[in-house]
Amino acid sequence: MIHDSPPRSYEETLALTSKSSGKQENHYPWIVILLLWLVCFFSYADRQAFFSVFPLLQKQMKLNTVQLGLLGSSFAVLYGICGPFAGFVVDRIRRKTAILAGLQFWSIICILSSFSRSFFQILIFRAAEGIGECIYYPAALSMVSDYHGKRTRSRAMGFLQTSVYAGTIGGGYWAGVMAQRHGWRFAIFTFGALGCLLGLALLRILREPVRGATDDNSYLEGVSLADTAARVSFRTMTSLTTSKSLLAVMGAFACANFVAMVLLAWMPLYLYSRFHLSLSMAAFDAAVFPQVASIAGAITGGVMADRAAKKSRRGRVLVQAIGVFAGMPFVILCGVGRSLPMVIVALVCWGYFKGVHDSNIFASAFDLVPFEVRGTVSGVMNCLGWLLGGGLAPTVIGFLAMKFTLGTAIATSATLYLAAGILLLTVTRRVLHAGRSQVNA
Repeated sequence: MIHDSPPRSYEETLALTSKSSGKQENHYPWIVILLLWLVCFFSYADRQAFFSVFPLLQKQMKLNTVQLGLLGSSFAVLYGICGPFAGFVVDRIRRKTAILAGLQFWSIICILSSFSRSFFQILIFRAAEGIGECIYYPAALSMVSDYHGKRTRSRAMGFLQTSVYAGTIGGGYWAGVMAQRHGWRFAIFTFGALGCLLGLALLRILREPVRGATDDNSYLEGVSLADTAARVSFRTMTSLTTSKSLLAVMGAFACANFVAMVLLAWMPLYLYSRFHLSLSMAAFDAAVFPQVASIAGAITGGVMADRAAKKSRRGRVLVQAIGVFAGMPFVILCGVGRSLPMVIVALVCWGYFKGVHDSNIFASAFDLVPFEVRGTVSGVMNCLGWLLGGGLAPTVIGFLAMKFTLGTAIATSATLYLAAGILLLTVTRRVLHAGRSQVNA
């Protein structure tokens, strides 16, 4: 049974935020997207800020590429390990509490990491930041699904996804600029302090919705809402592992996340060393060009998926498959491009198709499970995505870079996009062919 005591009903929440007297319509569901957008912005800004200061860390602490890779992997590993537990908690407490507590925790850890004096210290703080951030995404996505139903869910999550790219830009570029002028410690401290201030500002603005407010769960054949609530148990969690469609979507996410972490973690250093750019310019080119393109791709992908889902039950997954297959050749070009303009064009094209894929990662999964376990499912997806994808990517590429070249190592990651595309096509053919999949207890 889900234990959740929101202070107001969904309708009361909307009524309180409506500025039009006597009118039922209001924009609070989209205001929620804006508020969560800001939180997610700082989540990804904090992450990317570390990658942008890799060259300074490498020089000041005399680190090799494997040690730099471990800094990237440590966050992802803890983020992934804690994901299922975070999702389990999110399904049982107020999402608002989870979101704001997580924001304060990771922001404080970010501040503390700026005082690190050794590789071991910064490694510990970097890993601890993953513990704080792991609870945000399951809570935010669960909240969004209760403010936006099937007609607008992909668009809402697509717009929220743009905060990932904007945060990557903000953290990547501005951390590089600040680090070049004032040192890497100042850059990391600044992002942590701003996150703390944001958390205080949102205490009275963000509101908790009723769970399942926009769903009737009619796609769960023969299961009423009361039956569904009763199914939230260990048996339900176990049954998630037998849903072929859900497992395939999770596997595709892990593969795609591997590629994303490769380019996010290593492109600043690759551009800095290969084309002899300044620290700030390398951070700008690696972050701004692909992430701006991803914003456009996420919006496009969300609109495409909502429309495709009206025509076919396979719509959202097909849009994801288009994103990874179309982006694959540009991942290769990012690593083997012979000139800076060629690599920049490849980054832009990859970023656009990444956005198309990313806008439907969780919207596709939420179509397959009861609303009561969406937080848990998000946590499990983050676990697999970051352990098998993000957790391995920085270290594996760092190892390959020592054996071959960094560019060659980056290009080889395109094989994971191919695997993701095959998994998504398998979903459309083997599972969704007979109808929308269900979780069997």
